[in-house]
Amino acid sequence: MSETELTTRKNQHLDIVLASQRARPVVASGFECLHFEHCALPELDLAAVDLSTSLFGKPLAAPLLISSMTGGAQRAEAINHHLAEAAEELGIALAVGSQRVALERGGDGTGLTRELRRLAPSVPLLGNIGAAQLVQGYGVDQARRALEMIDADALIIHLNPLQEAVQNRGDRNWCGVLSAIERLAAVLEAPLVVKEVGSGLSARVARQLLDAGVAVLDVAGAGGTNWAAVESERAVNAHQRGVAEAFANWGIPTAQAIASVRQACPDAILIGSGGIANGIDAAKAIRLGANLVGQAAAVLESALISSEAVVEHFRVLTEQLRIVCFCTGSANLAELAQTPLLRTP
Repeated sequence: MSETELTTRKNQHLDIVLASQRARPVVASGFECLHFEHCALPELDLAAVDLSTSLFGKPLAAPLLISSMTGGAQRAEAINHHLAEAAEELGIALAVGSQRVALERGGDGTGLTRELRRLAPSVPLLGNIGAAQLVQGYGVDQARRALEMIDADALIIHLNPLQEAVQNRGDRNWCGVLSAIERLAAVLEAPLVVKEVGSGLSARVARQLLDAGVAVLDVAGAGGTNWAAVESERAVNAHQRGVAEAFANWGIPTAQAIASVRQACPDAILIGSGGIANGIDAAKAIRLGANLVGQAAAVLESALISSEAVVEHFRVLTEQLRIVCFCTGSANLAELAQTPLLRTP
């Protein structure tokens, strides 16, 4: 696929996620079925609730990750700069979108350069390449270039088999992906993070990835942006649209993915993402077993405006999370992870 086609596709993805109701989730995240037991006597000072944690040895003010976003080259630079400035001010982690276009054009016009590290010098910064590219010529050299391009702390390998299967000219040969991840994990100097893009990680796949040397898992379950629906909007004919539309309700709901992966992988570092609507959902994700919580599409409109808009978005979410801790009697994240969580009949 040419660089122009890749850039056009990224622009279309951004437009559809922003504008199309059909890209909204059909499968519920599962958080709506859960609620916390309210504590009427918290015996806490709200201002003293501790939301701090860490990732890759770097402190975080809250257990939040600005998850991978992407856009065409014309808009990506402003988006990435706004996100980096906001992440630094907030003290939270930042994951960039796919670096495929940037790798093929040297980063020009994408905002994926060491300028991101200058804007966000103290927070964890995560690079990103696609799993399908690992069996199409990408290897250690490209992974290292992706890390060096933005001075990243870790590299995300994103899994999007459903999106590729229904996408016009998608990458459909995934034979050998797990072996390629294992080879990369064995030699790459930085930790590997593997994430789905919205259909969820099962416990079985999570275990395979950890055994292959992956350091962090992002379950990215169903309940957020529906990429099958996005690709149905991009379909070039009725046949492709019909195929894609059938998968609108495909995937493992985020709440289920977090709980099942945590049970199967008790020592794993987990990121919970996919349909995190607010700080209450974030708290539920942490209670189910996530160490960090990621959000992408929900902050995309703010990212197009300014870094200040992104900061305000996450300040609202953080305050909601803090109040959940307060109203469950949880002084910190470790206590939140043990508080009663009830299922709605």
